[in-house]
Amino acid sequence: MHSAAYYVGAIIISAMFLQASSSDSIVVLYGETIEVPCNNGGELGDPLFIKWKYDEADGSPGAILTKGRDPGDVTIQATNSYKNRASIAANASLLITNATLEDEKTFTCMVVISGDIEEFPVVVKVQKRPSPPLIKDMAAELENGKLTTLGDCLAQDAHPPAEVIWSKNGLPLADDGTATIITTEETKDPATGLSSTSSKLQYTAKKADVDSEFTCTVKHVLGPDQTSEPRTFSIHYPTERVELQVVANGPIKEGDDVTLKCSADGNPPPTSFNFLLQGKMETVVGSDSYTLVGVTRANTGEYECSVADDHTLQDAKNISVNFLDISLDPSGEIVRAVGVSLPVTVQKNSSGDVKDNVKLDTQPNFDNLKYSDAGLYVCEFSTSGIKQSRFFRLAVQGKPNIKTISKTRVDKQHKVLTCEAEGAPKPSVEWSINGTNEESSYENGMLTHRITVVPTGNLTVACRVTNELGMDVKYIDVSYLFEDNDKRKGPGDGDDQAKLIVGIVVGLILAAAVMGLVYWVYMKKTRQGSWKTGEKESGTSEESKKLEENNHKADV
Repeated sequence: MHSAAYYVGAIIISAMFLQASSSDSIVVLYGETIEVPCNNGGELGDPLFIKWKYDEADGSPGAILTKGRDPGDVTIQATNSYKNRASIAANASLLITNATLEDEKTFTCMVVISGDIEEFPVVVKVQKRPSPPLIKDMAAELENGKLTTLGDCLAQDAHPPAEVIWSKNGLPLADDGTATIITTEETKDPATGLSSTSSKLQYTAKKADVDSEFTCTVKHVLGPDQTSEPRTFSIHYPTERVELQVVANGPIKEGDDVTLKCSADGNPPPTSFNFLLQGKMETVVGSDSYTLVGVTRANTGEYECSVADDHTLQDAKNISVNFLDISLDPSGEIVRAVGVSLPVTVQKNSSGDVKDNVKLDTQPNFDNLKYSDAGLYVCEFSTSGIKQSRFFRLAVQGKPNIKTISKTRVDKQHKVLTCEAEGAPKPSVEWSINGTNEESSYENGMLTHRITVVPTGNLTVACRVTNELGMDVKYIDVSYLFEDNDKRKGPGDGDDQAKLIVGIVVGLILAAAVMGLVYWVYMKKTRQGSWKTGEKESGTSEESKKLEENNHKADV
């Protein structure tokens, strides 16, 4: 093993054979470990000796460390901060921890191989990304037309220095020297050498900037761009226009609450307003609204509002209160007799055209009331958000009147008696005969009542119908025979009576024919006997005459 002195001597002797390569460069991050490659990280063969050195800012050389052929043969020569920060890697790269701006210099790797000396210089550049943008001295509000400092954006601790850009609504702002002024200043920390960039924005706001978003963006070679949170500003400007608004749910009608709202375009808005209510002045402090409670048609008219301290800034609106008056005659519960007339009148008074909607199941003729006219009658009226209805309930009354009484045979024993009558209130029914399966229906003043009976003889049955206004009765004949020979009184009796008469006539004719036939046979036999004996007929002329008369009747 050769000593380090031997290598140093060899270096001095062989200095004339020194070969230097062109410089490489690397970029490292501030605060991290610097790794400076020797021969750009390529193969070095079997070097006898390696030395890392650097050039001071004034051009004087500085030594960091040396390394012999033996891996453990490393000597730290530096006496400054590199003494504790420098080391050498297995591939001969120089390692420097906690990089600072002082490390921005040229480091040279000197390699001795078999009497030859090679040097590999590397330029180290240290960079640092700035901290996120910080906006200081932010304005609380801006004033319309006045140049105001919006804020100071700071990009701190960067190397190289960062660039600061102001934007409004995503578009960069440019310094025009009047409405927009941007002042940029760079400072360097004497201890670290890092730079901070400060950018102050002075801006002349307009009313249109009330919703504008301002941002500050920091640009740096290490990227990416860093942008502050958007900020909006309250823009102060005086009131130039006042507007009166009428706040209501749809068309205004009697009984509604109506709010008058006075809006001003100033910022901050006025806090006091005057409301002129049909000639009466009302001043409202701390609010921009006045409410009219339960308006009537008398509230129709013009209303004004103005800023309390400037009556020239005012606005006016007309308010129309809709109303509807309806009178229906008759109304409520109405009772009329059947057959009479019922006049109906409607009177309307409203603020506008009235639409009628008469809700009727049927359209009755009130000139001659019928039982079917009874019922509920509703009339609806509407105008401009108002709806009203009027009604009357009609009851048509009359004493009972039996329309028909009839019978129907069910089987050999049972018959169904039906009594139909008109009347209102609903009549009650009584039969003069007991029955079963009693059924009753009542609609539109018509009562239908049925019972099932078993006649025990030929009967005349009465149907009596009664209500509080009167009574009516009708009769019907009911036979107990299977043959329907019953006689009825009243409508529907004709068919049964006709059948009975026809039966009697047919019976009489048949009886007469039988008697005539018997008499003819008898006379014939009598005459034949006289002819056989040759005897003359005995008897008087009067008897002969009567006999001829009897023969004539028998032939008929």
